[in-house]
Amino acid sequence: MTALFVTATGTDVGKTYVTSLIVRALRERGRRVRALKPVATGFDAAHPERSDAGVLLSALGLPVDAAALDRVSPWRFAAPLSPDIAAAREGRAIEWSALIARCRAEIAEAEADGAVLLIEGIGGTMVPLDERHTVLDWIVELDIPALLVAGSYLGTLSHTLTAAGMLAARGAALMGVVVDESPQQPVTPDETAAVLRRFVAPTKVVVVPRVTTDPARADAGARRDSARAAAELGALLDSW
Repeated sequence: MTALFVTATGTDVGKTYVTSLIVRALRERGRRVRALKPVATGFDAAHPERSDAGVLLSALGLPVDAAALDRVSPWRFAAPLSPDIAAAREGRAIEWSALIARCRAEIAEAEADGAVLLIEGIGGTMVPLDERHTVLDWIVELDIPALLVAGSYLGTLSHTLTAAGMLAARGAALMGVVVDESPQQPVTPDETAAVLRRFVAPTKVVVVPRVTTDPARADAGARRDSARAAAELGALLDSW
């Protein structure tokens, strides 16, 4: 597999955390890895290291400078809103053909380099990018497998199965589901995963503990959680 699209059931369920874990895990296994976060909202230019792109660059072992940010996250907007609204607030728009062309060029470069490319989406699977296209359209257009990140919060079962159902309805390949532990949850993440497995089998469902700090700068306890989370993703990584 050359490329994987990391999507989610919604905002703030842990796409960037999971993507950065996979980047680190693949690098530790000696794999070449690239990562993109082509569209980002809520970007604070004063603190780019705190952005999703900054976290991914850190995981890749790259500096968080202007050139790297432009490469990893070319469409950045300040307002923490859906991409279409955030872009409109700045008098801008995400050009669909340019977005697809950029991603396809990165996929081709990764393939030529023998690398794995992780493309992190934005928000949930059905978030609008412009007047006509959603993240789901983006996944389908690129025709690459998707990894669905979900939380363990109340309501996640419906959100996750709806997202998985939409992916299936459009013919998108679902590589796996990652249940990322939520701060507040009615049942354990393992219980949530057990229910999801009944409905998405044979797709693999794994659970990772949530670490709220960057693994590269975490304390010892958080580092252990991060290592355990990477280990949980091993079943998925081994299939790549």
